[in-house]
Amino acid sequence: MALMPCWQIDDEVRVIRNVRDDGTFPGAQMGDLLIRRGSVGVIRDIGTFLQDQIVYSVHFYAENRLIGCREEELIGLAEAWTPSRFEFRDKVQSRAVLKVAGEALVGVGDAGEILKVVRDHPGGPAYHVHFAILPGRVLLIPETMLESPA
Repeated sequence: MALMPCWQIDDEVRVIRNVRDDGTFPGAQMGDLLIRRGSVGVIRDIGTFLQDQIVYSVHFYAENRLIGCREEELIGLAEAWTPSRFEFRDKVQSRAVLKVAGEALVGVGDAGEILKVVRDHPGGPAYHVHFAILPGRVLLIPETMLESPA
């Protein structure tokens, strides 16, 4: 079975997941963030991994980095993309008192961590957030109700 690439050399693409070092990027430590989701680059080479995955060498302009990306990590530049202010694992704090069914659960400035980005939420990006004051509970919070910690 021959693998057919979605893109060709010189096609512009956007990465839709944060890309972290898997231990193969020179000068980086395993787990280091190499490219942030939403970054734009151009396909420079096409190869395979384990004979069943297409891997694209993508040159990301702003970062001036050549990174190997799997097909499922990329979309075409013309495809719909909703940027978000926060990403997975980002630390945030509440901008207001957050209530569920009239009960105040989170106060202004309470610290939380992003667990998931929901880009297609009505009204703009929202996030699954775990707040330290709510052990074991995750809330869906619109971007407008969150800010970066001071």
